[in-house]
Amino acid sequence: MVGARMYERLYMLVFMLILLAPVGLGVDVTCFKTVNLTYVPGAVKNGAVCLDGSPPAYHIDRGVGDGARHWLVFLEGGGWCDTTEDCLNRTKYLSGLGSSKYMKAQNFTGVVADHPELNPYFYNWNRVFVKYCDGASFTGNSIDPVNKLHYKGEKIFSAIVKDLLGKGMSNATKALISGCSAGGLSAILNCDKFRSLLPAHTTVKCASDAGYFLHVRDVFGEYNFAKFYDRVVKLHGSIKNLPKACTSKMKPESLCFYPQYVVPHVKTPLFVISSAYDSYQIQYILAPSINNLSQSWERCKNDTTTGLQDQIKFLEGFRSEFLGSLPYIGNGSFGGMFINSWVTHCQSQLQLSWNWDPVFRLKDKTMAEALGSWTNSRSSLQIIDDNDLPRNMPKNSIMNNQEI
Repeated sequence: MVGARMYERLYMLVFMLILLAPVGLGVDVTCFKTVNLTYVPGAVKNGAVCLDGSPPAYHIDRGVGDGARHWLVFLEGGGWCDTTEDCLNRTKYLSGLGSSKYMKAQNFTGVVADHPELNPYFYNWNRVFVKYCDGASFTGNSIDPVNKLHYKGEKIFSAIVKDLLGKGMSNATKALISGCSAGGLSAILNCDKFRSLLPAHTTVKCASDAGYFLHVRDVFGEYNFAKFYDRVVKLHGSIKNLPKACTSKMKPESLCFYPQYVVPHVKTPLFVISSAYDSYQIQYILAPSINNLSQSWERCKNDTTTGLQDQIKFLEGFRSEFLGSLPYIGNGSFGGMFINSWVTHCQSQLQLSWNWDPVFRLKDKTMAEALGSWTNSRSSLQIIDDNDLPRNMPKNSIMNNQEI
């Protein structure tokens, strides 16, 4: 249904947008730091490896000043693989989604940028960008000896966190784990685990950007994406690494790959960043290109301004279901949300939506200000776009002409 090649195309599109976002928008591209790879020592020996057996890796930019004992760990996105063929294909991709052999240096933009005007709350923290190469949001723990595939996402996650602890994170006073898309899902699924691996004296919080994928019927009235998730979970052996408080109640257990069923059991404070009209969910969950999807839906999901009245009503219904799936803001550890209506995906890595173009502000806060203020406080924060219709991304955003 949903192949690895499709995810590769989407991932590369998002990646190019991240690289191109600063160009022509009043931001001096030279201010974005390029950070080299760090491989995890001893990972191969301990079986914490990418799909092809290569060692996992991350990029780290050290904190300074009053941020030297604060840590931000950001998990890369990139979809999932649900078949042996798809996972094998990932080991050959130049993006490195299945092998560290193809990983390259990373531009630190948005939430991991090192300039105070670009990233006011986290610019001087220890910022870690974790590469994604397991294909199941860091949950798998299985092996396919015939095809030489290693589904070791859970071990990769533990190995990287433990390596960071040895590099100073054990002395952290604050630590935030976040991520985008499949990485945002992982930040939710591994939120309490991250907390358990850090010292008790560390204030730990979690944030998910575009990782709150919804279990919802598509335009055909089916749960086609849930079937895809079920195949991912079974192939990678993820069940045993999903929150037991969820898997003990849900049938099938693979439904615990969905945040709406996991979040009520998460004990660590969590912040959700998302669009109520997430472009990925519209494209692949709500209106997947299967079963002869109508041309009008193909046009609508690529440009909602072309949508027919019943199609826009369907999308509005998704927004209502999405907001309704989020737990009450004051319930337990659920800490907050920043939900806008832009038809986009993965916003915290894009500089213009993170903390630059004023058109993306909600309730007079940028996304950076919302997450930053929540991270540094003990109170909840709920910011939801009052606009209940999908907003198409602006072609010519209003920018400050000052170069940074």
